[in-house]
Amino acid sequence: MLETSARLLRLLSLLQTPRRWSSTELAERLNVTTRTVRNDVERLRALGYPVHATFGTDGGYRLAAGAVLPPLLLDDEEAVAIAIRLRTATPSVAGIEESSARALAKLEQVLPTRLRNRINALQTYSVAVSAVDDNQRVAATALSEIAGACRDRQRLRFDYHSHDPSESRREAEPYRLVNWGRRWYLVGWDIQREDWRTYRVDRMTLRLPHGPRFLARPLPDPDVGAYVMRGIGRAVWRHRATIIVHLPAEVVVERLPPAVGPVESIGRDRCRVRTGSDNLEQLAVWFGLLGADFEVIEPPELLGHLRMLADRYRRAAGDTPSTTRAD
Repeated sequence: MLETSARLLRLLSLLQTPRRWSSTELAERLNVTTRTVRNDVERLRALGYPVHATFGTDGGYRLAAGAVLPPLLLDDEEAVAIAIRLRTATPSVAGIEESSARALAKLEQVLPTRLRNRINALQTYSVAVSAVDDNQRVAATALSEIAGACRDRQRLRFDYHSHDPSESRREAEPYRLVNWGRRWYLVGWDIQREDWRTYRVDRMTLRLPHGPRFLARPLPDPDVGAYVMRGIGRAVWRHRATIIVHLPAEVVVERLPPAVGPVESIGRDRCRVRTGSDNLEQLAVWFGLLGADFEVIEPPELLGHLRMLADRYRRAAGDTPSTTRAD
């Protein structure tokens, strides 16, 4: 049987799992009686841990959020994961560097040497490259305000700076925040435009207080991340293309990244892909790697790049290329 102090730590570790434990389950895990479990729960409560109990067939114990943060029990992998995330805190969020450093210092102070050495090795032998300038960083307070409005279903009012110098007043129903690479995006329903919009958070200046509450609408896509990636791609593509691929749509979806664009089934073994890129040769390579025949519907300029790649591959294979070149 475990000593009382060790048993309390074990009990606390179990209760920190986000589920409800019956006294019988806890007694079996700790190899004690249910009466001892009840006594240990009272000891934890006396130490300031808010252990809630419910009765009935679905009753049990769980650790609730308290007024103060009690000590947390972490296993080795959890401690290392948290420390790594603190050391590599996303550079796109302004104002969290100092708080992340303080939290990391507290965590490393109590880490055993073997774990501290693992984390120090990562810092010593890895290099972080940030491509975020100060104008693209967003304040942590802004993110928390937006996330709170999403949770509470409150309209947001904000000034929005477009990619050109123009600025406009917006009001939107906020639904999801998406972090893609170095930027944060808000997916929301624009009240004036009566349509879904994706806003760059670093271009938003919130106006408080928030607007009235709203009834939630169905999201434009269950995969909000993919929705944002497709929308951003369409907005910035220099060239747009429509291509018929001689493969089932579900196969093409698995082989192409979501940012490529929507894939529409047009038969058992054929699908239509609407996509784009700043580089037509890149598009030619993408579809060449699918391992299937395809037809270019538009743009005609893409055909020239396909011929250029075909000539390049023939030369590499030792064959005589044609004289066709990309337009």
